[in-house]
Amino acid sequence: MIEIPDVDQMLSTFIHLLIAALAGAIIGLQREWHGKPAGLRTHMLVAIGTAFFILVSRHAGLSAEGLSRVIQGIATGLGFIGGGAILKLSEFREVRGLTTAGSLWVTAALGVAAGLGQIGTTAVGVVLTLFILSMLGWLENRLEKRKTSTGDTGTGKNN
Repeated sequence: MIEIPDVDQMLSTFIHLLIAALAGAIIGLQREWHGKPAGLRTHMLVAIGTAFFILVSRHAGLSAEGLSRVIQGIATGLGFIGGGAILKLSEFREVRGLTTAGSLWVTAALGVAAGLGQIGTTAVGVVLTLFILSMLGWLENRLEKRKTSTGDTGTGKNN
């Protein structure tokens, strides 16, 4: 059976998806600006996709329990995608991509919030995520440079 939505439902759907897209764009722009592999389009698609799953589930009349299972599936699936973003560079004994994986995972959560109509929660999540990625990233870089300039290798000994 084909369901033809009314204008109010279409407008509501559009607004939820637009909010999700904006949340993903803000996080994605920050990642793009810093030259990270998952940037603007990736974060926007993750946010819209998760909001879409929520909206379709709600429009289909899923119970709170059913919606909870959808959210669990999203969190698990994004964890899997994030795992693919993590790279172990064995010759350098270094793991890279953890922050990218985390930013994709939190972007999915922002999409869920937008899909549920939690605009304030989405906004607060975006602000906190930007703070963590930008300001705390800056602080980490400064501390790393300081550690490198003092010769601290992180082993508790100066070599």
